Amino acid sequence: MRALHRLFARLRNLLFRRQGDARLREELDQHLALLSEENVRAGMSSAEARRQAALKLGAVQSVRESYHAEEGVPLIEHLFADLRFSLRVLLKSPSFAIVAILSLAFAIGANAIVFSVLNALILRPLNIPHPQSLYSLEREPQNEPFQSYPDYRELRDHNRTFENLVAYAIIGSIAIDTGNNASIAWPCLASGNYFDALGIQPYLGHFFHAADEKGTNSAPYLVLSYDYWRAHFHADPAVLGTTVQLNKHPFTIIGVAPAGFRGTELFLSPDFWAPIIDLPEVGGWNPLENYDERPLWISGHLKPGVTRAQATGDLNAIAASLAQAHPRSDEKLHFAVAHPGLLGDHLGRPARAFMAGLMLLAGLILLAACANLGSLFAARAADRSREIATRLALGSRRARIVRQLLIEAILVSLAGGVLGIFGGMAILRGLSAWRPIPAVPINVPVHPDVRTWVLALLLALLSGFLFGLVPVRQVLRADPYQVIRSGSTGLDASRRFALRDLLLASQIAICAVLVTASLVAVRGLLRSLHANLGFEPGHAVLAGADLHMAGYTDEQAAIMERRMSDAVAAIPGVTAAAYAQNFPLQFGGDSDSNVFRDSVTDYRPSNAAADAWQYTVSPGYFEAAGTVLLAGRGFTRHDDAQSPKVAVVNQEFARKVFGSVQNAIGSDFKIPSGTRIQVIGVTENGKYHTLTETPASALFLPILQQPSTGIMLIARSDRDPQEIAGALEATLRGLDPSLPVDVHTWNRELDPALFASRVAAVALGVLGLLGAMLAITGVFGMASYVVSRRLRELGIRVALGAGRQKVLGAALGRAFRLLAIGSAAGLLLGLVATKVLSSIVYQATPKDPLVLLGVVLTMLLLGLVATWLPARRALAVDPILLLREQ
Repeated sequence: MRALHRLFARLRNLLFRRQGDARLREELDQHLALLSEENVRAGMSSAEARRQAALKLGAVQSVRESYHAEEGVPLIEHLFADLRFSLRVLLKSPSFAIVAILSLAFAIGANAIVFSVLNALILRPLNIPHPQSLYSLEREPQNEPFQSYPDYRELRDHNRTFENLVAYAIIGSIAIDTGNNASIAWPCLASGNYFDALGIQPYLGHFFHAADEKGTNSAPYLVLSYDYWRAHFHADPAVLGTTVQLNKHPFTIIGVAPAGFRGTELFLSPDFWAPIIDLPEVGGWNPLENYDERPLWISGHLKPGVTRAQATGDLNAIAASLAQAHPRSDEKLHFAVAHPGLLGDHLGRPARAFMAGLMLLAGLILLAACANLGSLFAARAADRSREIATRLALGSRRARIVRQLLIEAILVSLAGGVLGIFGGMAILRGLSAWRPIPAVPINVPVHPDVRTWVLALLLALLSGFLFGLVPVRQVLRADPYQVIRSGSTGLDASRRFALRDLLLASQIAICAVLVTASLVAVRGLLRSLHANLGFEPGHAVLAGADLHMAGYTDEQAAIMERRMSDAVAAIPGVTAAAYAQNFPLQFGGDSDSNVFRDSVTDYRPSNAAADAWQYTVSPGYFEAAGTVLLAGRGFTRHDDAQSPKVAVVNQEFARKVFGSVQNAIGSDFKIPSGTRIQVIGVTENGKYHTLTETPASALFLPILQQPSTGIMLIARSDRDPQEIAGALEATLRGLDPSLPVDVHTWNRELDPALFASRVAAVALGVLGLLGAMLAITGVFGMASYVVSRRLRELGIRVALGAGRQKVLGAALGRAFRLLAIGSAAGLLLGLVATKVLSSIVYQATPKDPLVLLGVVLTMLLLGLVATWLPARRALAVDPILLLREQ
């Protein structure tokens, strides 16, 4: 025993010879003695009791550190020893490690995903040679990218600033028959100079050229995309020179585009390219000589040394001459240029704003995660303050302890960063393969490169390192004598305000904003599903049929369409049947036209009474669509080509053109061609282009007066839509087995119209969930920190008879105050921020009582979940055990 006492005395003197603090040595002696006596009472021998006491105070670790320092162990071995020690410490506190790692993983994953999408859509150049000099044309002030083919020829032949202008368009789906079976594909029709002007080289074969254009339908050539070639032709090089049928017209495959080339628009992935002069044959309509038809996009490379402003001035000089020569179609024509990829500024401007907002939210989430790390590490340091102070008292260097704490932070940040990266990779793989509208070739290829992951890892390391420094300040300012004597770190725990409090209140506010926005988006989506659209999509089944694909002439198509409509109406359970060339909220079915009062003779756009959405429908359409007729009548089979031109308009049209519904019936109006049309009926208003649009004018024309080979059949029934769908497809196949038919519900047809609302609801819902999880961990960290710092005070309060409510108020009062302040601020900001959603979410209003109640209940629930464990710890305080340990 004496030998053991002498050993501890030597160790103590060795460890404290540089400090010379006799009072501290005396305190340690007293603690060693008290602990030894307690261990003896527990049944240990004197030697074992002394040894266990020394271990409890950290003497062994301090002796080991002193030994390393004295023996001159290399720094690398110190680092490995610190790494092993930090791993053991983290493994002994799995709840702390898991919460810290997941907090950072969610934030890093969100930032990696958002940055990858931003990189793919905005930052990364197009996969073509010299993308920086490629610009597309658009009409101002609406940033309208669609142009007419006659205007394209004038611009191509007379501009002086572009090396070459190309025109291209995706007009819709067509039927391609390779000899085995027919399938639906999406072509891009392009001008003959398309590939040459873009500088693209074929993977196989060759491309078509401008020299191949010798008139309408003069170049029946096909260039396959690399992916389509691999998927449908099994990467067979022998496919070159073979003939396929496009809508029953022969085309020869002459080449395969290189891998990765998708054209100049990022979100569209055409299956193949064909010359645009074949549009009349492939598409069944000829806009090539019509200035009013604008199906094309125009792009081109600027000549070397030409600026964007010079190009714009050159184009507008040509626009002035076009406006003078064709005032009806090109009045006030004015061009601007923008980089392609997202239809110039037409989609590029809102996409950039949306991505900037997402990056801001992702950055705020990262800030919230960092604040969480700071609070968690501070609470962790408070829990370990006695251990750290004892090690300091026994001679451990502060630098060594700080290094170990930073290694712990770096380990947490590495684990969180790697987990976030792998989670982001999984989500991005799914996003790259996602086709939001299955029947349309819309796809966003998000393939993050090494820079994305390096950036994510650096963000993780930087976040962990910076906020891992929070407890370092506590270590550097800690008074080991005060800690060992009273259990306090020597810092003022009663400060009214701290940076950590501000960060926590900010992250709670961010959470409240995201929760508010997500609830608004969800409520708007639910409203849109039950909104008055001007038609009833429920219990209605659609069947798309393009008779032109099956080789029908216009005369044959009109007869076949009537046969199909009659056959569908005869299906048991079908209460109404009709067909239409296009209808409201249909993807790609938008068609608007200026309308003029009957007295107008100058048909310039400035003289128009309204700009109306135009639809061509069959008799019985309004009954089949569930559209309410307010006055007049619908179409009959007598409204054919031999009858006077008639139309059915909606309320807004009647108001703008005629002043009222009553005045509209029997009145005439004119279209840009000068044709006079009589109004025979007025329908209710509806939604035509987007769900969030203001009341718009709409015009319905009889399809028997304007025949079309591409139609959509509508069958309304009270039976299960799936049963009707099967019977509908069987009926149409029985009429013509070779006719390509796509049968689906009308609700599915609305997927494109609901796409923006759904994306907003999902994106904001995910961000709201991340914000909620980070708010939980943030409040948990703050509450745990306060409880850890005030355990002795809480024990004294309990010993003096304080009730549970008083103890909880002392322990968690600050956390709940910050929760209330942050939630109130976030709710107010959410009321303002969600106004931005009004452009994409139907009836987006944060003043909805359900939204407000949902935000309050959500934040209250988050607070209760976050403070549950700290509250249990505070209420479980045993003053006897606590004071004995202290």
